[in-house]
Amino acid sequence: MGIYADIKEDFSNAYKNDPALNSKLDFLFNYPGVWAVAWYRIANRLYKANFKSLARIIMGLNQFLTNIDIHPGAVIGRRVFIDHGFGVVIGQTTVVEDDVLIYQGVTLGGVSLTHGKRHPTIKKGAVIGAGAKILGNITIGEYAKIGANSVVVKAVPDNATAIGIPAHVIEKGRCRDPLMHNLLPDINKEMFEYLLKRVAVLEHILVKDNKELLEQDLQLENIYESFIRAMKN
Repeated sequence: MGIYADIKEDFSNAYKNDPALNSKLDFLFNYPGVWAVAWYRIANRLYKANFKSLARIIMGLNQFLTNIDIHPGAVIGRRVFIDHGFGVVIGQTTVVEDDVLIYQGVTLGGVSLTHGKRHPTIKKGAVIGAGAKILGNITIGEYAKIGANSVVVKAVPDNATAIGIPAHVIEKGRCRDPLMHNLLPDINKEMFEYLLKRVAVLEHILVKDNKELLEQDLQLENIYESFIRAMKN
């Protein structure tokens, strides 16, 4: 496909990925992610033709206008959609394949100053949640999903979900609808629930036949309730 066809496809893809898009005027003023990718397409052609300084100037102006920083040397496939887009950073050796969805605040960054491949590869159909940081020469698999604000420093396999800081891969909970972030599993909540139940069992065993411990437990409950009341006030 030519550059014009690529940009036209990017514009059409915005209507597919955002139900809030209602008019061309809306599109002109409220979709910096689409415009950033369009300018990248032009700058990337110039970069590959060895007009590197001009390409960097174009993307510098793009960064000023859209608050999205894409290096013109990055490789971005077809129908990549950057939703909202503010604060997105895509490094020089990043590879983003077709049909990837990227939300605001995402960083596809490097962790090394050496030359060569030092940024991530995002495979086809992946979804990168808002604020996620994917760092280093790692691969995010096809149709994988990265939870919002996760920090990913290890590869994520195909059709998996990674969440947390640092991110952990969770095989379960893969949501087929890329917009349904509310269905991501909350492993921290599950762990806290387990710990609370375990502590309750141990307290019951200790306090059951020990009057002194029972009195101390009641004192702690009173302190806790006073603290909660103070916080509410």
